Amino acid sequence: MIPDFRAEEERLRQGGGPAAIARQHEKGRLTARERIARLLDEPTCWFELGLWAAWNMYSEWGGAPAAGVVTGIGRVAQHQVLIIANDATVKAGAFFPMTVKKVLRAQRIAREHRLPLIYLVDSAGVFLPLQDEVFPDEDDFGRIFRNNAVLSAEGIPQLAAIMGNCVAGGAYLPVLCDALLMTEGSGLYLAGPSLVKAAIGQVVDSETLGGARMHAAISGTIDFREPDDPACLDRLRRLVAALPADPPFLSVEDRPFDPQPFTQAEYDVRDLLRLVLDDAPFDEYKAEYGQTLVCGFGRLAGVAVGIVANQRKRVRPADGPLQFGGVLYVDSADKAARFVMDCNQMRLPILFFQNVNGFMVGKESEQAGIIRAGAKLVNVIANSVVPKITLITGGSFGAGNYALCGKAFDPRLILAWPTAQYAVMGGEQAADTLLDIQVQALRRAGRTPDAAELEQLRQQVQQAYAQQMDIRYAAARLWVDAIIRPEQTRSALGLAVQLALRPQRLPPPEPPFRTGVLQV
Repeated sequence: MIPDFRAEEERLRQGGGPAAIARQHEKGRLTARERIARLLDEPTCWFELGLWAAWNMYSEWGGAPAAGVVTGIGRVAQHQVLIIANDATVKAGAFFPMTVKKVLRAQRIAREHRLPLIYLVDSAGVFLPLQDEVFPDEDDFGRIFRNNAVLSAEGIPQLAAIMGNCVAGGAYLPVLCDALLMTEGSGLYLAGPSLVKAAIGQVVDSETLGGARMHAAISGTIDFREPDDPACLDRLRRLVAALPADPPFLSVEDRPFDPQPFTQAEYDVRDLLRLVLDDAPFDEYKAEYGQTLVCGFGRLAGVAVGIVANQRKRVRPADGPLQFGGVLYVDSADKAARFVMDCNQMRLPILFFQNVNGFMVGKESEQAGIIRAGAKLVNVIANSVVPKITLITGGSFGAGNYALCGKAFDPRLILAWPTAQYAVMGGEQAADTLLDIQVQALRRAGRTPDAAELEQLRQQVQQAYAQQMDIRYAAARLWVDAIIRPEQTRSALGLAVQLALRPQRLPPPEPPFRTGVLQV
């Protein structure tokens, strides 16, 4: 059965819950999701990223739904943009470790697709109990501000609106953007009134220290002072409308289909491809060779794409024994490596459909050079210069994850069905291996477990491993960007493909903007 996560997704969208939402409204402020809804041209033009971030994490601190920040791609004033909005209903929008990673991932997606960035800032800064996991490393809090500066230098528009708290190091983010708006009642300062009093003994109120009026009239830090959230969001829409026109964007409609056959142990992946790709010929590459991978050229959203997909049914090669679906053999790895090279030569984006058990093992496979064949495939994918997009429909195990463009190999977007599973090996094999390790440790300690204890250990190991294989576990750690329902596959991949080609479709860059050294 295909899990239905919609009820749980709705709970995640509630952020800190009804009471926290009510407190936000009492301050005269909208929630992060209400702000995004007012910004968008229409609700259907929103594709959320990282909804499951931090799922079932930080329970000792009360949890952090969606990591306390909402990110996604949507259309604002007829422009595709990436929005990052702090959710003040979750611990006042404080940054947990996964909050930082989610923002960094969003910035990377914006950079790779040259999407304008809109930051809706409403955050108390670093979550202090976990400051050691948020503050100092190269992929921690400071990297966000480094990215702000790099994105600006590359000419990618960034607009920020302070619509609540903006405190301490977090104050740098909006100030490093191209345009800065701020609503009345918000605060922008390196240290709030309490910390100022403790540090230097100065007594000052919030408005005098860092209110919108002060920053508009005295420090000159902000560009636009707004009375409230609606006025601020209206101004943001006008500023986005002033950006250069977007390249044409085709809306891709989903096709109703029954996904159940594609959750079985065996099926023909070509049947799935027919439901996802455009109604255009699919030119299968080396169709009679390396048949456990289906490679070929098709179209999606009118765009020519390369396809690499795990074949799930058993196949019989022209020479040799039967081959199992979902397994990578020497011939299929060789074929895929050559195909990926051809896609790079033709400058075609590549879509990977993962449902992989891993590489074939055993004497015959090792003697045939399976490691060498796998290394070739890993090499060409690692060095590909064309956009790569990955969809995981079932298993994503071991080196098969790497060889078919898992997260470590820089897919522009990586999506998954609710049936997807992530692990270094399958559950049964892992349970046997882990159980053997535990039994050996007990024997070294002078204990020999009886049959009942062995069964109890086996169940504990299987349960723990099953929890880690759950795709929500992976999405909580941002190993996938979004969990999509199977019936959303065509529209989601159509969006991804068009975003991937966006940099090529933008007008040729003007001469870079440079200035001389400015006196300060």
